[in-house]
Amino acid sequence: MPKETTNLLVIRFSAMGDVAMTAPILKEFKAHYPEHQLLVVSRPFFKPFFNEVKDLKFHAFDPKGAHKGFFGLLKLFRELSKQDITAIADLHSNLRSKILCFLFMLKGIRSVSVDKGRKEKSALTRKTNKILVPLELTVARYAKVFQKLGFPFPLSNTLDQRNPAPIQHVLFPEKTQKWIGVSPFAQHLQKVYPLTKMESVVLELAALGHHIFIFGGSPEEEETANNWASKHKNITSLVRKIKLEEELDFISNLDVMLSMDSSGMHLASLKNIPVVSVWGATHPYAGFLGYGQSENDAVQIDLYCRPCSVYGNVPCYRGDFACMNNLTESTVINSVLNKLLHGQATSIDTSREI
Repeated sequence: MPKETTNLLVIRFSAMGDVAMTAPILKEFKAHYPEHQLLVVSRPFFKPFFNEVKDLKFHAFDPKGAHKGFFGLLKLFRELSKQDITAIADLHSNLRSKILCFLFMLKGIRSVSVDKGRKEKSALTRKTNKILVPLELTVARYAKVFQKLGFPFPLSNTLDQRNPAPIQHVLFPEKTQKWIGVSPFAQHLQKVYPLTKMESVVLELAALGHHIFIFGGSPEEEETANNWASKHKNITSLVRKIKLEEELDFISNLDVMLSMDSSGMHLASLKNIPVVSVWGATHPYAGFLGYGQSENDAVQIDLYCRPCSVYGNVPCYRGDFACMNNLTESTVINSVLNKLLHGQATSIDTSREI
């Protein structure tokens, strides 16, 4: 461990779920090294993710404005150079972050970039001779960056005790039922449980007396969520109705989150909420399971073709999207109910080859 106080620059520009996953790691870092400073550079929209990390500084990255292109990166470098950076934890490892690290290297400042494990992930997702083994968790890869910088700490990867935030909003009723968050959307369709099937799940859970809150972001998602909400009094759409900080406060009051392999899972982890996650083209073995979440709560079926993608951005080469279409609504519903009743979902055997 370095003896002198350091000022660590932490780089993670995007995507939403990946940025959210960095926050618990930084919280653990500060628990072990409270005297050392952290400066996170990321998109301004993601700043609320770090509200619970003590003494953390945040520097906004504007890729479409002030920091656009190479000269924008130079401007960002000049801004960050005023912060007396002593080392860099590059948790993104893309072209932009590598250019920044190179510029700081010219000033004698050391950096370590995250190892994304591309070779192992390629073996996990290839069509033939697939090597289906659990890979290192992304949060563990992040922690390893700090270890290489001289800051080792044991990664707990467990949810803390829940701490529901006070919420005051016309959309939020008095809590007299179990509250289930549903994050049914994702950036790539191969990670989305078919919306007609998810609608059935949502309606059934609402009919059982639980209050369902739908999360999302785009106008198209808002339209879908509003349509579901119009069909039952126990369904409320929050899509495009509250700010991210309000959304996080609200999530802290949930009993469980039902999510795809998407940012909803990671936002719930930030607030110590258990997640029942649904996996199709992707797989928890790739390492993107939410911080503190259990693979026992990952709802999926075993197929010879899974996973076919790390990020869900590869079209189904079989053409039938069996990984999601053959996953029954009752399996998803029972997983959520088991989580509500017992705190830990019972493992459900849905394994079959098709």
